[in-house]
Amino acid sequence: MDLNVALLFCLLSYLLGSIPTSVWLGKAYFGIDVRSQGSGNAGATNTLRTLGKKAGLFVLIVDFMKGFSAANLMMLQATVTKALGEQREEYLTYQLIFGSFAVLGHIFPLFAKFKGGKGIATLVGVVLAVDYQMALLLILTFITVVGFTQYVSLGSIISGILSPFYVFLLYNESKFTQQPNFILFCTVFAALIIITHRKNIVRLVKGKENKTRLFKFKRR
Repeated sequence: MDLNVALLFCLLSYLLGSIPTSVWLGKAYFGIDVRSQGSGNAGATNTLRTLGKKAGLFVLIVDFMKGFSAANLMMLQATVTKALGEQREEYLTYQLIFGSFAVLGHIFPLFAKFKGGKGIATLVGVVLAVDYQMALLLILTFITVVGFTQYVSLGSIISGILSPFYVFLLYNESKFTQQPNFILFCTVFAALIIITHRKNIVRLVKGKENKTRLFKFKRR
């Protein structure tokens, strides 16, 4: 890919990720800045607690699509057929790069004074665009942890920590040459998830973290 085009797509990905879905929705329809309510996070979970289920679901879907769309920006190229064929591995690398800028845009949004969410939904959108099996593993891990504990933050943290290991297990015996890049991507964002959830971790340790009853599994 031409360097100028790649840089343009990086910028577009960041701007796409910078759309502060929860902030704009809260102010436009509820007269509330979600960052001043609850946990102060501009993400789907805090939107759910602050504005209700419908608003939370809307924010979740839009934030997810920001990552998914950014990771597929190469489809705007006229050479997409070639990219998906002979240059499939290069295509995947650019997906990770553009997706990374979208996640960073969500966490540090230009349109909301660089105070955004934690990037989980956007990150999952990127992963789904790259590999659906990996995305399913992360979603199942998240659902399992939250189902048993009711802690959304814990589900996000554990899913992030396990993501590099999932990539290794999925592609350990394959000819997927981009495995190191995918592992690096997951490792960096696992660390970022831990950093953005540091307050949640403190509350979890102290037993003061808020529970969110999205779904519940019964222990036998």
